[in-house]
Amino acid sequence: MTDFRLPELGENIAAGDVLRVLVSPGDTIKRDQSVLELETDKATIEVPSSVSGRVTGVKVKTGDKVKVGQVILTLEEGAAGAAAPAHAPAAAPAPAPAAAPPAPAPAQTTAPAPAIMEEPDEEAEPAPAPAARRGEVVAISRGTRPAAEVAPPADTRPAAPAAPSVRRLARELGVDIHDVVGTGIAGRISMDDVKAHAKRLITEGGTGLVRQEPLPDFSKWGAVERKPMSNIRRKTAEHLSYAWATVPHVTQHDRADITHLEELRKRMAKKAEAAGGSLTLTVIALKVVASALKVFPQFNTSVDMARNEIVYKKYEHVGVAVDTDRGLLVPVIRDVESKNIIQLSVELSQLAEKARTRKLTLEEMEGGCFTISNLGGIGGTSFSPIVNAPEVAILGISRGSIQPVWTNGAFVPRLMLPLSLSYDHRVIDGADAIRFLRWIAEALEQPFLLSLEG
Repeated sequence: MTDFRLPELGENIAAGDVLRVLVSPGDTIKRDQSVLELETDKATIEVPSSVSGRVTGVKVKTGDKVKVGQVILTLEEGAAGAAAPAHAPAAAPAPAPAAAPPAPAPAQTTAPAPAIMEEPDEEAEPAPAPAARRGEVVAISRGTRPAAEVAPPADTRPAAPAAPSVRRLARELGVDIHDVVGTGIAGRISMDDVKAHAKRLITEGGTGLVRQEPLPDFSKWGAVERKPMSNIRRKTAEHLSYAWATVPHVTQHDRADITHLEELRKRMAKKAEAAGGSLTLTVIALKVVASALKVFPQFNTSVDMARNEIVYKKYEHVGVAVDTDRGLLVPVIRDVESKNIIQLSVELSQLAEKARTRKLTLEEMEGGCFTISNLGGIGGTSFSPIVNAPEVAILGISRGSIQPVWTNGAFVPRLMLPLSLSYDHRVIDGADAIRFLRWIAEALEQPFLLSLEG
């Protein structure tokens, strides 16, 4: 008998919910055959078997939450010595209870920081700021202190086992370094430990950097129903809470006259349909945004506060928010600048369909530089999208409408498209943001600009 255990599913994914079990006792399966459909906090994936043989037992059912390393199936192997991949735990006959593995670090919403050369511990450390009361949002005033104010008592706790650069990051995030549990040797605290702790404070109830008010008993006023969050909805809530709390957001709005563009789009739509795509405004915006990222490289960056650096990306991968029945998913179109609009229309149509039918892979949602969120198909005149950290900007598109525009001494009807740009003010200034947004508007109004400056 061989146990097939849930293998590692991807970076920072420790568990998932069983959507479908694809095999039954008595089935004969082959290596790499899908045996389980699993919804993680990032996507729906099919789990392939690492062994061949006859299924003698199924240890999970639809609706179960399973963890990496948990036994999924028991099999009689059809071929002796069918090796499991290196990342799957090896099975042994009558195994003794294994020691519990270290708890996985909480899933991060940002890409892991690269290895960082720690600064020498001899570096002088500034005195820590007085700790805020639990549950308060901390605001530091630089005004004059009252004369009667007494300095807080000295912190007598032992020094935290962390490099000065790690302690500095904790101060920037408003985290008490003494509350962070280190996962390094002898409990040494790393930058990832600090980030994970900050994320828990923000996303978990009770004692966060953002005060979490207890909910009232709604049943006092009428009937209620509680439903658990899906993994994707929970991950979206955590990621957006983290982005909102850590990224200083600013949103600017503008309008583009797309009267001529819409006429051209309608004329060329059949070419995209013949290729298997759909020539939507989002597809055109993909090409425009990729060109804008080359003209304004500061919008194709990420902020590394731990190293006081800005990471400039030399590629243009653009994500598109897709509305699904499970929540918002953001598939990423890679190397947008090197593809024509027909190719982009086909690729976006395929990815959007995969998102709606739960076929989107983790790799297809990673590596984005910038995100587009188009709500125009639903309605609205403008909105303030939240930056999809660690990106530094996101473009929101609302529904276009016919409006009177003063042109050559008279009002004429024009199709005007509302645009909303949210950005990370740590790396992008307001003047740069409006130049970027105006460039996008003018490129939609005058597509020749893409060839001229893009």
